[in-house]
This record gives sequence, C-alpha cells and structure tokens, in this order.
Amino acid sequence: MLVHLSVHNYAIVEHLDLELDAGMSVISGETGAGKSIMLDALGLALGDRADSGVVRPGADKADILASFDLHDIPEARAWLAERDLGHNQDQDGPCILRRVITAEGRSRGYINGSPCPQADLKALGELLIDIHNQHEHQSLLKPETHRRLLDEYAGSQELARQVLLAAQRWKQTKNELQRISSLGDEQRARHQLLSYQLEELDNLALGENELSQLELEHKNLTNAESLLSACRLVIEQCSENDAGNVLSALTSSLSRLSAFQGQPGALSEATNLLASAQIQVEEAVGELNRFLDHFDADPERLRHMEERLDAIYTLARKHRIQPSELGPMQQQLFEELESLNADDQAAERLSGELLAFERHYQEKAEELSTLRNNAASQLAAAVEVEMQTLGMPGGRFTIKLSANSNSEPHPNGLEQLEFLVSANPGQPLKALAKVASGGELSRISLAIQVITAQTSRVPTLVFDEVDVGIGGPTAEVVGQLLRKLGDRGQVLTVTHLPQVAAQGHQHLFVHKVRGNDATRTAVSKLTPAERVEEIARMLGGVDLTEESLAHARQMVGSAQA
Repeated sequence: MLVHLSVHNYAIVEHLDLELDAGMSVISGETGAGKSIMLDALGLALGDRADSGVVRPGADKADILASFDLHDIPEARAWLAERDLGHNQDQDGPCILRRVITAEGRSRGYINGSPCPQADLKALGELLIDIHNQHEHQSLLKPETHRRLLDEYAGSQELARQVLLAAQRWKQTKNELQRISSLGDEQRARHQLLSYQLEELDNLALGENELSQLELEHKNLTNAESLLSACRLVIEQCSENDAGNVLSALTSSLSRLSAFQGQPGALSEATNLLASAQIQVEEAVGELNRFLDHFDADPERLRHMEERLDAIYTLARKHRIQPSELGPMQQQLFEELESLNADDQAAERLSGELLAFERHYQEKAEELSTLRNNAASQLAAAVEVEMQTLGMPGGRFTIKLSANSNSEPHPNGLEQLEFLVSANPGQPLKALAKVASGGELSRISLAIQVITAQTSRVPTLVFDEVDVGIGGPTAEVVGQLLRKLGDRGQVLTVTHLPQVAAQGHQHLFVHKVRGNDATRTAVSKLTPAERVEEIARMLGGVDLTEESLAHARQMVGSAQA
C-alpha cells in the first residue's frame, strides 16, 4: 500500500509530506484547496504525462516521491526482481517511485533510485494503485472500457493479452502470405521463363573448356591441307630430302668432329650440343609422323563441330552475351530460380503457420469467451444490486456479448461487449449512453467501480470525487461501500459529502496557507475532535453550530459502530 507521499514545488504545493495508513482515508477541504492536485502529483509518480506547467512558479523543478509497502503485492515484487530493481539495500524496505519535472519541461523517473522510462513507472504503478476519478463515467460509454472492466472482474486480463497477441501474429502472417501471393502471376511467368532458359542451357551441356577446344580444333580442320603440307615439308627437310636434310647434316658434322677427340673443352661442348640437336630433330620428326598418322580430316567430323559451335553461338546471341559468358549466366539463372522456389516454399510454410496461429487463437479465444460469459452474468447481477442501494430501485443492468460478424481472428476475442441498462422500472434495456442521465450515469459508474474494485488484486484504491451528483441517503450508502473496501486494503477518497467523510477510518484536511507573498497548500491529519468539526463544516458551512456538531458526532459514531 501507499505509505508516504512527498510533493515539492508542484502547482501551488510548496512542500508536502504525507504519511498514509491502511483502511479508508478521507480527503476533504474547500474547493480549490488542492485536493485533486495532491492526487495528480501522485499520478505523475505513477507515470502520468507531465509538462513544465506543473512546476510551482519561481521553482526550477517539481519533485514527487511515493513510497509503497510491497509486503502484500507479490506481482510488484516479481516485476521489480525481473528488472533487477529491488528495494534499495533492504529487501524489507519500501519501494520508492520518484518523478522530477524541470521548469523547461524535461522529465526524469526513478524506481528505487535507478533511472527508468516513464513507461516503467506506469507499468509498476498499475500493480500498486487503481485510480477512479469523477470523469471515469465518461469512459464508461466506450466499448473498450466495458471489455476491460469485465476482463478485470473475470481475472482474464492475461488471457485477453494472449488472444490479442495471437490475433496479431495471425494478421502479420496473413499479410506476409498475401505479399508473396500478390507476386503470383508475375512470379509464375518469371519462373516459367527461367525454367525454359535453364532447360536450353542444360540441353546444350557446355563443358568447362569445351568452347576453346572446339574453336582450336575447328581452326585446325578448316586449314587441314595447309597444315598437312607444312608437316610433310618439315619432315622432308629434316630427314627425307636426298639432296640434303637436317639429320644428315648433323650426322656428317658429328662424324667430322669425332675425329678430333681429346680437343679443348669448347670443341667437346659443341660436339655434345650437336648430338643433342640430332636427338631432338629425330624426336620432332617422330612427333610429326605420329600427328600425320592420327590426323582425322573427316568432313563429317568438321560438319558436326560446326553444328556444335553454331548452337553455342546462337544461344549466346539469344541472350545477348559472349559465348564465353554462357556458363556464368547459367549459374545466375539457377540461383534466381532457387530464390523463386524459396518463395514458393515460404508461401507453403506461411500457410501452415497461418493455420497453426488460427487454431491457437481459436483455443485461447474460446477459453476467454467462457470466462467472459460466466463473469458477465455475475458482474451484471452484482452491479444491479448496487444500483438498488444507490437510489435506483427497479433499475436493471446486463452485459450483452455479441459474436463478431467477421470470422477472422479479432484482437478483442470472439465477441463484442456492451453494457445495457434500464434506469427505471418498466423501461427496456438500452445502451448506457442512450438512457442514463448524468446523475444516473455517475451512480452506475460508481456501482461498477465498487464491484470491480472488490476483485482487484491492487491493494490501494483511489476515488477522486466519484460521488459527484449523489446526495441524501444514497451518499451514506456510498460511504459505507467505500469503507467496506477500506476494510480489505487501502482506500483514498476525495469527497465533498459529509455522509462519505464520516465513514473514513482517518481524515485528511487539505487547506490553503496564505503568506505575505504566496499561497501554498497544506494537508493535516485531523484529530477526532477536528474531524467532527470538519464534518460539521461540510454539513452546515463556515459557522459551526451545536446542532451541526452534534449531527457530525452522531454520523462519525454510527460509522465507527
């Protein structure tokens, strides 16, 4: 629960330190004294939005600090533990939320001394305090408020979150599948073209060095007669010409030099080189003879080769590339086709995921519907009972759950919710916005808030003038309801009604202190005698009379009894 609130330089509050207890704490004071300002400051510590206008004139910053005892709030302790934001040095100490707003409009938040974003203050604050204000009945006209209140009452908030996430996952998957499918016609045409082009290249079956080898062989075959003549001429000049050839010349030269054995080294080296040349010429002649023996100048071979080269050149021209680029292009087309096949596989995978997400959504949504349907009748019956006690005898209240017309997964579940009310006997049930007057709407809102607060796991409840438009015996019932809530936890109630104020376990009085050059807000915890005087003032105005004091004592005594 909230144990301490410290406010510095906020609005007209210069300095405020407030110790708070369990039970129902009544907050009263004259209009404009700053009752709601105090709760607004608390809201900032809990992550509400702020601007520079909240800083007290003349101050450089506003500083709000709220301390909470988390002994009975395991969800908040778990939240802090997950983020390593424990209770300072002492695990049994308070949890401290702090907000600092500068005059320039900058804002900083802290949890147990550690800087944190505003969203973290808000998330933790929702586990610590539930605030109901006098304008909340306006949001009661919105379907999303109906859904939130029913889920809170049913304890199905987590399940509702799972349904929301399941619907979002389904929607994202569907969008991705539609994106891939929208490429279908164009993609199929491209797939068909690539398959045809690759089939042509596969049928061509061009080898790694085939083109260069074919071109060389084709060149040789087209020049066969010249090549054969050249080879025969070389052989004749090297070894077959009777008039003189290279080998006979080398043999004769070696014979002459051999007659001079034992000559100086240079002559011996020349002899060796001539002998080596003789051997090389003989080997060259042998290679040429083997080439001539195996050379195939078959015209059929030449025709086949020309057809092969023509097929290669024609396909290259078709793709407007050089023949040598056919191999790399084939690899590129293959990779693109694989990418298109991957999209086809992705579409198949996404289709499977879409069905799985839809099944998961349906399972969770049906579970949520069961909880909502069971809780709807219970909540409606409880609110209807409270309406009777709040001055609406014969009033009826029900919660209508209508199936969504769209069969696709909806983030809010399988049904739409609507609160229906009949404020007076004999009137048909209609939408809340169409039948309730301002006062009736305020009382219905209070009835709903009181009922849903009883099931809340949040131990601290704040009611900021929720009793506006209520008076007489109904006001006393409202006070009794709020006191009953205070018996189970902590309730802070800002009120103008003495019937409500008399029900409090303790009473805080907000008033203005006027100095020579400034006015500030102060809060006092009233003694029993002071409390009687304040309730008497609320009953009869500024001038206290014995009658009003006696009436105030009676009201406080009856409440304590």
